[in-house]
Amino acid sequence: MSDALEHSPLGKSSAYISQYQPDLLFPVPRQLKRDEIGIQGALPFTGADIWNAFEMSWLNAKGKPIVAYAEFIFPCESTHLIESKSFKLYLNSLNNTTFESFAAVKKILMRDLSKAAGANVSVKLMPLTETPQTIVRQFDGISLDELDITCDTYTTQPAYLMTEPEKVTEMLHSDLLKSNCLITGQPDWASVQIQYTGNKINHAGLLKYIISFRNHNEFHEQCVERIFMDIMQYCQPEKCLVIARYTRRGGLDINPWRANYQINDVENKRLFRQ
Repeated sequence: MSDALEHSPLGKSSAYISQYQPDLLFPVPRQLKRDEIGIQGALPFTGADIWNAFEMSWLNAKGKPIVAYAEFIFPCESTHLIESKSFKLYLNSLNNTTFESFAAVKKILMRDLSKAAGANVSVKLMPLTETPQTIVRQFDGISLDELDITCDTYTTQPAYLMTEPEKVTEMLHSDLLKSNCLITGQPDWASVQIQYTGNKINHAGLLKYIISFRNHNEFHEQCVERIFMDIMQYCQPEKCLVIARYTRRGGLDINPWRANYQINDVENKRLFRQ
């Protein structure tokens, strides 16, 4: 484990702090893991990490609890990601803190998160009656999960990624992505979608590659960047977009996406399992 993660609250007992405390946020340098996958200098992708928070609360001026939903978008160009337990502890610190309005809460969220991440973080904060999220059963496209394959490798194996001599544009997805927390080793469950144009990626090999993350220890954002970089190296598509939606933990879900072409927006469409 990197020295930069020694003081992370993950895997340690944590006091419940319900008064606003911004220093609970624990930023982790993105470059720590990018070095491992050969990213130096300019990023070879664009993208963002979309966080959804379902346990937002604070007190209004009369001491009455307010509950809300929040969406946070961290650009992949930010220098740091936020360790998820520290994010939850930070949001909990609002619970018994008084704020005059939604706008006042949004202002401090944007300020604190942008400072910790090293880039401007987008924040949507709204009452539960106004949440815009749509729930769908699965990603669009072709599911890989019914392929009859034999699996015996559960640590990342990019050599499974192969192409066939046929140019295609495809949208593929799987619900079988599982990795483990970099610090605690606890399981993280996700669905992943790969959209690409280029030589046809062998479906069985791609599914075996996705399954090979099963015992791999990395944060969500790092897994998605590794998948993107491996596909680009081994399959060399002209265009590639990788999206993962992880199941909720502690009232938060994390949904990173990376692409090698300009995308104005990736819809924050919640999957049934989230």
